[in-house]
Amino acid sequence: MALSFLLSLLAFHFAVSPAISTNSEGNALHALRSRLSDPTNVLQSWDPSLVNPCTWFHVTCDSNNHVIRLDLGNCNISGTLGPELGDLKYLQYLELYRNNIQGKIPKELGKLKNLVSMDLYDNKLEGKIPKSFSQLKSLKFLRLNNNKLTGPIPRELTALSNLKIFDVSNNNLCGTIPTDGPFATFPIQSFENNSRLNGPELQGLASYDFGC
Repeated sequence: MALSFLLSLLAFHFAVSPAISTNSEGNALHALRSRLSDPTNVLQSWDPSLVNPCTWFHVTCDSNNHVIRLDLGNCNISGTLGPELGDLKYLQYLELYRNNIQGKIPKELGKLKNLVSMDLYDNKLEGKIPKSFSQLKSLKFLRLNNNKLTGPIPRELTALSNLKIFDVSNNNLCGTIPTDGPFATFPIQSFENNSRLNGPELQGLASYDFGC
């Protein structure tokens, strides 16, 4: 009798409790939402009880229900970014520009091997540009301008042969500007208004960044 009552109680519990998504991409986005302040309710449709997040506003999925685009640019959100964003392994476009996002850029974003465009400009991000970005071999557009980033430009980024646009202007970077790989083609405007950035490096003398 006791066992029957227990089973009935468990059945009732699961009937009235919302099913939490077991989709890793949905979980990652729900974790992001928990870190953000959303005064204008642009994330109101982000319901963690759904099996996947493909019906959420500002989220685009492919035919296999994998998240390939996150569009939260100019949405008046604030807060921080977390390592769970690295679980969006099919993501191609990360658009978080013109918000009030603070804190450091998670190094886990370097796991997004399919990423084509990352726009984090016009926020309040601080700390260093992650060296892990060198793993983003598909990346074509990287805009980090108008933040509070510090430290040198990672030399590892010179290996990003597909990179077409790179903008780190209006930060507080230091050291010298790489000249290898795609950096040979970026205009000086991509680096301006970094008072401690000393201009293009001399060949073989990137050690000028020592102590930066």
